[in-house]
Amino acid sequence: MQDKQQKKLWIEEERHAFHGWDFSHLNSRWQPGTIPWDYKSIVLQHLHPADSLLDMGTGGGEFLLSLNHPCEKTSVTETWQPNIQLCMETLVPLGVQVYPVREDGQLPIAAENFEIVINRHAFYNLQEVRRVLKPGGLFITQQVGSKNCISLEARINDKPPLHPPFSLETELPKFRECGFSVQYAAECFPILRFFDVGAFVYWAKVIQWSFPEFSVEKNYKQLCALQDELDQTGSLSDAEHRFIIVAQDGKKSS
Repeated sequence: MQDKQQKKLWIEEERHAFHGWDFSHLNSRWQPGTIPWDYKSIVLQHLHPADSLLDMGTGGGEFLLSLNHPCEKTSVTETWQPNIQLCMETLVPLGVQVYPVREDGQLPIAAENFEIVINRHAFYNLQEVRRVLKPGGLFITQQVGSKNCISLEARINDKPPLHPPFSLETELPKFRECGFSVQYAAECFPILRFFDVGAFVYWAKVIQWSFPEFSVEKNYKQLCALQDELDQTGSLSDAEHRFIIVAQDGKKSS
């Protein structure tokens, strides 16, 4: 009976709605690792009220709105249809320009449009980013590296997804080859903890690129093993992988 109730609770977590990029449902149920830099502070350090700003992969615009940047100077991109709809409902009425985009990184935006492009955990095409930046503009991006939570992936997936190497080591040369001057770069592997398996279920369902075809039904045996581990240790933990790059475009003003 206890197992049936546990499975029912996990299925409820699997079906719980997710909006934008808001993980508040997991408050007090998980502990993301501490990153030694502050992405928001770095963005605000470089962002001025007169700057034209593009936020790539904005989710529901939650982080963007926390910057309090003038909406008429702000544009966003988003690929996921539910988030595009959310942006249309919440950001467009404020005066923010919303650009739905494909996952190939092509930007339906005129060249040399922005002083600053920011991107947290979204795909980017460096040539496209550089094209839409004004000469001397900044690209600030924080990314999830390819070694993110690979232990949890292996414990859930029969065949863990093969992630191409993605890190400071792989990306910095690409930035320089593309004509960017790197102003700041850092990398870290903070420890992520979950305090109940249901919280993990909710998270795993959201980040489907790490847990493809994940479901409580399909992965019930592995989830029970995680529950046994949590009962013994008090949490489920793994190393995240994050890196940040602040780079200046090297184009000359015409």
